Amino acid sequence: MVSPHSGIHRLYTLRTGAFPPPFNYRFYTLSLHTVIDKATIDRIYSAVNIVEIIGDFVTLKKKGVNYMACCPFHNEKTPSFVVSPAKGVFKCFGCGKAGNAVTFVMEHEGLSYPEALKYVAKRYGIEVEDRVPTEEEKKKNDDRDSMMEVNSFAAQYFISQLRDTPEGRNVGMSYFKERGMTVSTIEKFSLGYCPTEGDAFTLKALAAGYKEEFLIATGLTIKRESGGYWDRFAGRVIFPVVSLSGRVIAFGGRTLRTDKKTAKYLNSPESEVYHKGKTLYGIYHAKKSITQENRCILVEGYTDVLSMVQSGVENVVASSGTSLTTEQIKLISRFTKNITVIYDGDAAGIKASLRGIDMILAEGLNVRCVSLPDGEDPDSFARSHTATELNDYIVSNEVDFITFKTRLLLDEVKNDPMGRAEVITDIVRSIAAIPDSITRSEFARSCARMLDSDEQLIVTEVERRRISVTDGHQGGEVMRNYRQKEQIEEKRREEIREELSKWSAREELEKELVTYLLRYGSRDFYFEQRDAEGHRLEPVSLNVADTIIEELEVDNITIESPLYKKLFDSYVELLQKIKEEAPASEKNTPDSAFETETPATTSDMTAAEVEAPSDENVDDDSSAEDDEDGRRLAQLVGSPDVEVTGFVVDMMMRLESRKPSRIWSRYDDVVITEGENLAAAVPKTIALYKLEVINNIILSISSRLDSLISDGEPDDESLALLAQLKALTDTRKVICLKYSRIL
Repeated sequence: MVSPHSGIHRLYTLRTGAFPPPFNYRFYTLSLHTVIDKATIDRIYSAVNIVEIIGDFVTLKKKGVNYMACCPFHNEKTPSFVVSPAKGVFKCFGCGKAGNAVTFVMEHEGLSYPEALKYVAKRYGIEVEDRVPTEEEKKKNDDRDSMMEVNSFAAQYFISQLRDTPEGRNVGMSYFKERGMTVSTIEKFSLGYCPTEGDAFTLKALAAGYKEEFLIATGLTIKRESGGYWDRFAGRVIFPVVSLSGRVIAFGGRTLRTDKKTAKYLNSPESEVYHKGKTLYGIYHAKKSITQENRCILVEGYTDVLSMVQSGVENVVASSGTSLTTEQIKLISRFTKNITVIYDGDAAGIKASLRGIDMILAEGLNVRCVSLPDGEDPDSFARSHTATELNDYIVSNEVDFITFKTRLLLDEVKNDPMGRAEVITDIVRSIAAIPDSITRSEFARSCARMLDSDEQLIVTEVERRRISVTDGHQGGEVMRNYRQKEQIEEKRREEIREELSKWSAREELEKELVTYLLRYGSRDFYFEQRDAEGHRLEPVSLNVADTIIEELEVDNITIESPLYKKLFDSYVELLQKIKEEAPASEKNTPDSAFETETPATTSDMTAAEVEAPSDENVDDDSSAEDDEDGRRLAQLVGSPDVEVTGFVVDMMMRLESRKPSRIWSRYDDVVITEGENLAAAVPKTIALYKLEVINNIILSISSRLDSLISDGEPDDESLALLAQLKALTDTRKVICLKYSRIL
């Protein structure tokens, strides 16, 4: 028997982020007479969220895709304790402690492995019975393991049939190639083929020693009443369904026959190892990307996932043609709270799936929807577009679910009063599913405007339905206090709106641009260019200040924030003064304060892999007092404008205090400084700023168009706005193409 505390266990945990499969034992002793069975352990590990568990004991701060904190296992002042939600592991680069959520509880609380399991189980409402398992339970766990082994054998068999047999290559591989699948995609998702010979797989499995009962239990084999066997997936291409931990638990098969009586897709039946409503196709391959992007894209079928991943969009999963379940939604919520649902152009299909989205809202997730052009589905659309084009389309066309649903249903009813009443009732039902009261109220007000209905009536009806759904037995009391509660929440909403009005994405990007201008204005960097076909061109040397100023001037973009406009204008004025005072021979030459340098390339270091950070302070930049940028900042300090002076002084003080901790010196990795990353950072910020400006203009034009078109036939003004909208959309596409390398 291998102890949970053994070196083997720890090594496995560090490499996989999960508790290793039981070796030759299936129950873990709590005492002499109590045990935890393997099925319960599996449920615990499926439910656990390492960020939540460790967050109960340690204050975690998000850093990129990971979380960091001061290690709870040793005294330190600088955080070196890293938690990776994508891998489900933690690692301290100071003391070396590492493991998963359960092992953290063991180490931190001084508990045994079974005790830690019970703690985590209680945290997620999983019942752990303190009793000796029955013989029936032992057999059930043995059967589960046997079924997993059968599935693993089947997956390898289908792969070999696709790759190594004439029938597989001529039929199965030809189909995948026709659908545009590359060899790497086929291998990544372990796609396969089951031969048309009706019992070929079953006979092969039986010959290999696998029992008939497990072949039937997994649904791979159907036993004929007349005797003999039939392979469920005979003559079909195979899509293995992989669990979150990477084990094959089921299969989907697509027929290549044109017979309409034959089901196009066939899936494994429910079994001890496969519950359709608790898994998502592609989740194993997508979980890392979902965490990094902080967004999950939800589509319908297998090929939708494959084509989007192949195009470069990897944070995508599929419900495999079934209605969404609460378990599937909770599975996504372990990695992100943001879901984008992509629909094809079929309005009937969209309407049929709307009810499932209400369940996502009820779980407190943010849902946005994208409708593809008529005749397109995620599979075909992804195959005909690049990753940049696909992402750009999603960003440009996604809207929140309530708005999406309202527009869709209104298009159907037009001016029918009864139809509009039904739409309002349906929309109210969806809004009432949202747990957060402020979000509910804001959506209610927004929809009231879209539906041209009384705002207070919609808000009141939403709250009334919310009460009936969640607090029906307390409805009378809640309704008596509703007015008072509404007044309090209205005050909170007003405060939030006031805060939001002070900040915008545009303002934040303006701050970034101004900061680069002030801090690195005299620097030069090399920018890699690409032609229309994506081929690399000779890099060009650009100056930070000249690039930022010229890029804004060429598109006639003005800084909007009063403070940052002052800073921008002050810097431009100072730069002009410096150029006028320079000798004639130097006016058209780059600043000599810095030599042109080729920026270092950042290492391919992802936090999800929990790599050790570097500890070296390699910031070789000269101090602000000694370099050209420092002299420019010093001159701006003398500005008569108090706001300009205050911003510059604050920046100089922050630069002085920005030093990496000593712990980074323990490792050989090189830290790429902000100044060394200008080749990527400056163009990216410019591109994002332009896109933000364009998007704001597009929204304004679209709003104006909606009001014009709703009043009647398009007039000259609406046609002119449409032309302007087309030009802006084309400009946005050009920007995305130009900066595709860095966006």
